[in-house]
Amino acid sequence: MGTGNGFSVLEVIKTFEEVSKKNLNYEIVERRAGDVPKLYADAKLAEKKLNWKAERTLDEMIKSFWVWEQKARK
Repeated sequence: MGTGNGFSVLEVIKTFEEVSKKNLNYEIVERRAGDVPKLYADAKLAEKKLNWKAERTLDEMIKSFWVWEQKARK
């Protein structure tokens, strides 16, 4: 599902690093053959059929995931 707002991979990485206080090991390299330049999800059908709409920001989503992950590791 999507929010209708796109995020770059680097935005997700940087947000995760800020939330988790962990540095991720990554490299910025050329795009691979077959990689799409942009990919967006349109959640209008889910809103219409399920009466559901994503409301959290990227920061909130990653914080929620990180709390869950920490509990799952115990």
